[in-house]
Amino acid sequence: MMLPGECDGCRRDADSRMTLEEALEGSPAPPDIINEVCLVDVAYRSFDGMRHEGQLVDHRLLRDEIISIFELMEKVGFPVAKAVPIVAYGWSDDDSMADNNSSAFNYRRIAGTDRLSRHAIGCAVDINPLLNPVVYEDGRTVPPGALHEPGTPGTLFDGHPIVSAFVALGWRWGGYFHSTLDYHHFEKHPTGISK
Repeated sequence: MMLPGECDGCRRDADSRMTLEEALEGSPAPPDIINEVCLVDVAYRSFDGMRHEGQLVDHRLLRDEIISIFELMEKVGFPVAKAVPIVAYGWSDDDSMADNNSSAFNYRRIAGTDRLSRHAIGCAVDINPLLNPVVYEDGRTVPPGALHEPGTPGTLFDGHPIVSAFVALGWRWGGYFHSTLDYHHFEKHPTGISK
């Protein structure tokens, strides 16, 4: 049932309505990083055809770019499954990806290494990981069972307007990585961030 003043497809369902404190609860990130991130409210069309409200935690210098990318996603009809701060998944990247959640800040290491991920300082965004998995050289995908099928709604590929928009803003897309292809991943090294 629609409320007065609403139109079919215009209603927004809230996937996340956290405060910044709630979105950061339990993060092991040091204070200098915590002081640089902010909560970004985003709107998007999900796979149910409805407009949803979600949130990402990212570096404060990237806030406007993230909002502009999500506005473009809605304009071109690119569906986003959900955007919920990863605290809702107990800081588990695996659980978030398995739920096709688009996420950003997560103080963690790059899988299989001792190096901090760009997510650890709020300078990376992952979009629809079940449709845009990590594909290793041996053919293994993460999350398990995920398929990358360009042309499927919500899937990113070379030449896609969302990929092009990120790249035009100076972001690096994981689909351009040399060995492991990380189709859901975008990262940036913005001026003013020393990490």
